[in-house]
Amino acid sequence: MGNQRTFASIAWQAKGKVTRRERFLAEMDAVIPWSRLLALIQPHYPKAGQGRQPLGLEKMLRIYFMQQWFNLSDPQAEDAIYDSESMRRFAKVELSDDVVPDESTILRFRHLLEQHRLTQAIFAAVTSLLDERRLLLRSGTIVDATIIAAPRSTKNASATRDPEMKPTRKGGNWYFGMKLHVGADKRGIVHSVTATDASVADISEFPHLLHGQEREIFGDQAYWKEADRQTFTARGVRYRISRRPTRKPLSQRWRMINRARSRTRACGEHSFRVVKHLWGFSKARYRGLAKNLARAQTMFALANLYQLRRELLPTT
Repeated sequence: MGNQRTFASIAWQAKGKVTRRERFLAEMDAVIPWSRLLALIQPHYPKAGQGRQPLGLEKMLRIYFMQQWFNLSDPQAEDAIYDSESMRRFAKVELSDDVVPDESTILRFRHLLEQHRLTQAIFAAVTSLLDERRLLLRSGTIVDATIIAAPRSTKNASATRDPEMKPTRKGGNWYFGMKLHVGADKRGIVHSVTATDASVADISEFPHLLHGQEREIFGDQAYWKEADRQTFTARGVRYRISRRPTRKPLSQRWRMINRARSRTRACGEHSFRVVKHLWGFSKARYRGLAKNLARAQTMFALANLYQLRRELLPTT
C-alpha cells in the first residue's frame, strides 16, 4: 500500500514544467534542519496509545510550515492538502493510503507548539545552525520594528476587540494592532524577535534585541538616546543610530551621516519584506500577543533559511 500512487500523482510526475511553488518547496525542504527540529518537538508529541492515533510528527510539522508560507488558516491548510499535489508531496501525503490531517488536528498541533514554547526553540535551533555555518554576522545589529494590524471589528464570539492590541499613530495615520521588534545582522538575518502592543515605543524593546557581541549598532531615529550613545561609545561599540533633532533642526553634516547610516539600516527590513509581503503576515490571525509571537518566531526562522538558501543548499 505504501508505494501506491494516485492517478493525479502519476500525471504530476510526468509533467514537464516545474512551477515556482514546487521550486520554492524543494529549496526549503533542502535547507530546513529537519532532524534538529523534530528532535525538539518529539518529547512533547503525543505517543500512540489506545485513543486516537497521532499522525506522523514530520507530516504535521511540514503542514505547519506551509501554513506560514502560504498564509493559511487551519481549515485552509486542510483544503490545500487535497487541492495541491505539490503541497501533498512536500507534506509527504499520498491520498491513496494516507490519512489527511483535518483542521482540528492541525489546530491541536499548533497549540502544542505554542503551549511548550517550541516555536522559540525552533527559532533558536535555526539561529544555532546559522552560527555553526558562520552565516550569522555577529559584529553588528540593526534594530527595527513593524506594525502588524489586528481586526478592529467586534463581530466575533466575545463581541470585543483583542484587549492585548492597542492603537498607535505613525506618519499621521492611526493603526490598531501589535508591533514586532527585531534585531538583525547587517544582511537582515534576524537573531532576536519580541512582540508588544502597537502603542509601545520602539526604544523600550531595544535592550532585548541585542546579543551583546556587537561592535556597532544601527537603527532609525526612534532608537536615538544620548545616554545610550555615551554608554556604548564608552564600551567601544560604534553607535550608528540615526540622530534625532532636539531643539533645532539637524545640521547638513548630520543629515548626510543619517542618510549614510540608513543605507545599512535598510538591510534590516529584508526579513519584513519576506514575512509580511511574500508570506502575508501583515495582519494578526490570532487573538493575543503570545500566539502571534509564536507565529512570528516560526516565520522569522523560516525567513532566515529562505534568505540564506543559496548558501545552505547542498552543493552536490
